Amino acid sequence: MQTHLQCGRYRLSVDAASRPLVMGILNVTPDSFSDAGKYHALDAAISHAEEMIAAGVDIIDIGGESTRPGSQPVALMDELARVMPLVFALRDCGKPLSIDTYKPEVMREAIAAGADMINDINGFRAPGALETVAELDCALCVMHMQKDPQSMQLKPEYQDVVADVSTFLRERIAAMEQMHIARDRICIDPGFGFGKSLAHNIALLKNIGQLQAALDLPLLAGLSRKSMLGAILDKPVEQRMAASLAGALASVAQGARIVRVHDVAETVDALTVWHALHTAQH
Repeated sequence: MQTHLQCGRYRLSVDAASRPLVMGILNVTPDSFSDAGKYHALDAAISHAEEMIAAGVDIIDIGGESTRPGSQPVALMDELARVMPLVFALRDCGKPLSIDTYKPEVMREAIAAGADMINDINGFRAPGALETVAELDCALCVMHMQKDPQSMQLKPEYQDVVADVSTFLRERIAAMEQMHIARDRICIDPGFGFGKSLAHNIALLKNIGQLQAALDLPLLAGLSRKSMLGAILDKPVEQRMAASLAGALASVAQGARIVRVHDVAETVDALTVWHALHTAQH
């Protein structure tokens, strides 16, 4: 597997000798599933980003459109109005900025303004998305999603979820390579909760190593506060931090090199201890 991820202005280590990277979630939406409206105001969003930086975050992932199950699409200009002021405000913060979007226009505007990564739940399948990012200097996270946010949790079905997700990601990587996108710009995400039942999510989590080895790219795992954890615990979203830490540790133990989380300080501490123990010489 490659030892680094070329993330715009930053070269991030993703080898086993380094602590797994922590991507902090910064949703500037009024309707996200976990922190709806909490950081919708620019001042609140900047303050939260500063808290994540102080806690040791490696990447800040800015989202201007909720993609929770059942969510409705956001108009282009509304999404730009949400994310662009934050990109301008944080572009010199010393950490890579990721933009969580599937719209090529948002990709182009955000990278031009100083963002370093595009995190696309749609796997860069929107018309013009691949052509857009091929011309940009940024990292790309390609995620698997069955159907779309409006319908993805309505009876998701697979022949073999691990094999099917692997095939999808392999096809998207091949499409990127045909556009001459360097592999050191790419990471992969199996898309926990995006068109998967609890059994599908568990199967994917247990086989992260198989996915990563088959595709030979760093894998990003996003389990933070998700409904799969709520289903296991029967607890609401605000009571899932401990479960999210368990999910992060389980994912890196299986081979994930990046975890996308809400609780940055706690995750950095947990992964720092895990990494120290994992790399200790006997």
